[in-house]
Amino acid sequence: MKQYQGYIKQSNKKILFLFFGILLLLPVFFSYAQSAEEIRDKINQRNLDINALEKEIAQYQTQLNSLGKEKSSLNGSLAELDINRKKLIANISLTQKKIENTNSKISSLSGQIVSKEDAIENDKEAIRVGFRELNESEISSTAAVILSKNDFTDVWNDIDHIITIREKVRDKIIELRQIKGDLEDTRTVTTAARNELVRLKGELADEKKIVDQNTAEKKKLLAQTKNNEANYQALLAAKLAKKAAFQKELSDYESQLKYILDPSKLPAGRVLSWPLDYVFVTQYFGKTEAGKRLYATGSHNGVDFRASVGTPLKAMSDGVVAGTGDTDLQCTGVSFGRFVLIKYNNGLASTYGHLSLIKVSKGEKVGRGQIVGYTGNTGYSTGPHLHVSVYAKDAVDVQTLPSKSCPGKVLTQPISPSNAYLDPMLYLPPI
Repeated sequence: MKQYQGYIKQSNKKILFLFFGILLLLPVFFSYAQSAEEIRDKINQRNLDINALEKEIAQYQTQLNSLGKEKSSLNGSLAELDINRKKLIANISLTQKKIENTNSKISSLSGQIVSKEDAIENDKEAIRVGFRELNESEISSTAAVILSKNDFTDVWNDIDHIITIREKVRDKIIELRQIKGDLEDTRTVTTAARNELVRLKGELADEKKIVDQNTAEKKKLLAQTKNNEANYQALLAAKLAKKAAFQKELSDYESQLKYILDPSKLPAGRVLSWPLDYVFVTQYFGKTEAGKRLYATGSHNGVDFRASVGTPLKAMSDGVVAGTGDTDLQCTGVSFGRFVLIKYNNGLASTYGHLSLIKVSKGEKVGRGQIVGYTGNTGYSTGPHLHVSVYAKDAVDVQTLPSKSCPGKVLTQPISPSNAYLDPMLYLPPI
């Protein structure tokens, strides 16, 4: 009986020790909870700021859409550059807010990881204590206990005590498994948040580069026109004439290339995804009214999408970058400007034209949805937009073409036989 009473005292000491240990941990818990609440408040406030910035950006886009419908003029071009700049700066602020939010999310998740790791250690210790107590309680056999006691009440109390310890150990093991699962989930979310942070920081750096380009473009336009409308219209007419001459030259060259299109090598169905998050087609493939005005052949060899300068541009499927370049470096304003050619694994290829910034290089593997560049207004373009040409994969390559329309210049760009151009809308999702 004395042995039993000593055991009870020892158990009470352990309970008191655990109780005071919990009391010591409480300030840490409340400190963390308070910190987590502050982080949530900051995230909520930034989300309000993000919503406000998104509305501001949408207003700028509406203004740009309206300007795009007006006749080309110097004032219109300058206004477009100014609004684009405001939109890009708002985009930079938006990205910065998203970076701050992601940093806060990572901080909160890190706190949760520490808390869960501490809880796991506490549960492990509780399980160890439970097993030790079970071991101590079961050292004497049941028969020996029974023979040493006159009162069977103490026996049943001992048995109840052992059962209680076992139940607590079992509960702690279940709790430990749950916390470990939660910890793995939290680590997965943290990894995703860190990857998102890297992406946002890259996007921020890109946006700042595009703002600098915008400033340089405005200075160049003012220098070329001397801020005079007549000079601007003369510049526009010269650009249009040069473009028409080059387009005829390229069309004649491509029509002479021999290629037998094998339909069996082309994919069936809508195997491409949209290159932009928000889709608005401004010109379709083939003979269109706009094609008659803008192209010597009267036929448009791709699809144009409305996209303001600095809009992220995505790969339409998995593939390899077959080439990049900038035709403006050889002959300004006659072709694609900055371009990216991708050959996809599904038998198709595509050129993205008029970009402001290129994010990939030749030979690089890309995945569907990966950002490969940003839309712009380079090359021959009557306003910011994205041009997409789609071809049979084995028919197109980046080639050089000595140009008569730009005497002494050799243009390097994607070139394909005329019959290898395909209608992008046949392979893109239905609108």
